[in-house]
Amino acid sequence: MSRTIADLIQDRFGLPTETGRDRPAEGTLGLLLGHRTHRRYKPEPVPDDVLDIALAAALSAPSKSDLQQVGIVLVRDRDKQATIGGWIPDMPWIAQAPVFMVFCGDHRRMRRVSELRGRPFPNDTLDMFMNAAVDAGLALQAFITAAEALGLGCCPISVVRNHIEKIADLLELPPGVFPLAGLCVGYPSQTGFISLRLPPAITVHTDRYRDEELPAHLEAYDRRREARHATPKDNQRYIERFGYTEPYGWSEDKARQYSTPERHNFGPFIRRHGFGLA
Repeated sequence: MSRTIADLIQDRFGLPTETGRDRPAEGTLGLLLGHRTHRRYKPEPVPDDVLDIALAAALSAPSKSDLQQVGIVLVRDRDKQATIGGWIPDMPWIAQAPVFMVFCGDHRRMRRVSELRGRPFPNDTLDMFMNAAVDAGLALQAFITAAEALGLGCCPISVVRNHIEKIADLLELPPGVFPLAGLCVGYPSQTGFISLRLPPAITVHTDRYRDEELPAHLEAYDRRREARHATPKDNQRYIERFGYTEPYGWSEDKARQYSTPERHNFGPFIRRHGFGLA
């Protein structure tokens, strides 16, 4: 029996459903629901025309007010790619990926447009920063979807922002352009796994935000996730601070992850880099 959209939804959330039982697991819905991150790639290069198609799809993403505030830096220089990989040694796929790129929010272009047209530009604000970040994020997702339709696999790298000053210097990002995320791209050498997501009962709200039942939903989610992909004991975070916890689960992992300050240099960098954030 052919798989259906309902099967993909069940794979994604680990919960039974009949939603989409009458739809085959194919097309855009099949791609989105069946998304897997890929970190291991075949050595074969990605043809330029395939990459160009995915880039064209990325730049077809929605854009706030048609401002088109995204910049994409293809890191073709293997030495530069290796340098970035060296800054993040626990992610060897960065240096090994056939293609590595950095998606950026680009607020500089509109400044230059205003200068070229001789118009004032009073908009170095937090809202403008957010517009550029969202434009870049939408383009990133559109690229990933297109790449998967072309048989490629991808792995977004938000950790580039842990090294934001060095990344900006290496890629010569001018004021108004900031790195949102890196992206590894290549033909997968092995099948990735389906990451179990938080259920809609936690993330979808009707008419108003409610989280009274969050503890119970989290407990059930942790159990489902650990049953599918149990966290090895050695992979528990910060055992020197918190010891070992059994069962561990997603909520414990993320609570530990956010217990340590991270990227506190991001705000100062953005302000120095040309955003008033008023």
